[in-house]
Amino acid sequence: MHGTRILDEADRLMTVCNSCRYCEGLCAVFPAMEMRRAFSDGDLNYLANLCHSCGACYVDCQFSPPHEFNVNVPQTLAIARAESYAAYAWPRALSGAFARNGLVISIVAALSMAAFILGFAALNDRSVLFGVHTGPGAFYRLMPHNAMAALFSVAFLYAILALVMSVRAFWRDIGAPVGGRADGGSIIQAIRDAGELRYLHGGGVGCYNEDDKPTDRRKLYHHLTFYGFLLCFAATSVATLYHYLLGREAPYPWWDLPVVLGALGGIGLIIGPVGLFTARMRRDPALLDENRYGMDVGFIAMLFLTGFTGMALLVLRETAAMGPLLALHLGAVFALFVTMPYGKFVHGIYRFAALVRYAQERRTAA
Repeated sequence: MHGTRILDEADRLMTVCNSCRYCEGLCAVFPAMEMRRAFSDGDLNYLANLCHSCGACYVDCQFSPPHEFNVNVPQTLAIARAESYAAYAWPRALSGAFARNGLVISIVAALSMAAFILGFAALNDRSVLFGVHTGPGAFYRLMPHNAMAALFSVAFLYAILALVMSVRAFWRDIGAPVGGRADGGSIIQAIRDAGELRYLHGGGVGCYNEDDKPTDRRKLYHHLTFYGFLLCFAATSVATLYHYLLGREAPYPWWDLPVVLGALGGIGLIIGPVGLFTARMRRDPALLDENRYGMDVGFIAMLFLTGFTGMALLVLRETAAMGPLLALHLGAVFALFVTMPYGKFVHGIYRFAALVRYAQERRTAA
């Protein structure tokens, strides 16, 4: 008996799959499964987070519904994966807060922070809300840089702490391979696998959606979203160095590095999330965990809102719309930070940890 009903079901499916092994060439889940004859809770959570939900095993399986064995690996592991986010979340009191209401909570958090910033500005000088501000330091007419930096540093550091504690608990539970330890080669291999989305390919043909014709569009949208997020983070990091090391205040000219990185990242965060949402709507419901719809869509919405408001702010920063747009953009960023440890964002981090573990297992076996 396992800790949850879905882990009991995952154990049953892995036992059936271990006897068949028809899908062993599709992704990393099945070779990792074959290294085991019994499955602990940690093993099943490891396999669930190793799964990229391409759907190929469901389409290829001779025991998938309506067969009496009722083998549905993508949906079962999707549910187990979502439950693992809550199981390892820190602090535990917030573990289930975003499972069903992620979209509502994210939007409320974003609008609340935007309202706080607008209220802060109105209390100091109401004219700055719709005034036209240009040149270095224009953004800080709405809120002083130190106050803005302190507010978002606290949110960011809390998110990092919660993520570290969660992943630490996950890594301890899935354990290390017998005779193995974390090594540079395994980490490099995991970085390569994650960066290429190596296992989001259905055995080489692509992901399955509403029909049996696989495509690679989900991989493209994941790449746009992932690298768009990294570019935006790089833009913020460069702007921070500009401010503290070079004494240069935002906003920067169009051709400057923070703006170029941010613009490219913003485009990725607009196209990627829209594509992911569209792809989700087209997927076969039999492959999805519909109970976590709010968590999935909430994360996609915050990424899109961050990219969209950022690009709108870039285009309209020298107009009277700058104040409200800056408040909305900062509100979206704040909501993204505070929901990171409890929403769909953690799937990337847990999956990377699972890929490191898989690379270790392969090296140990070799």
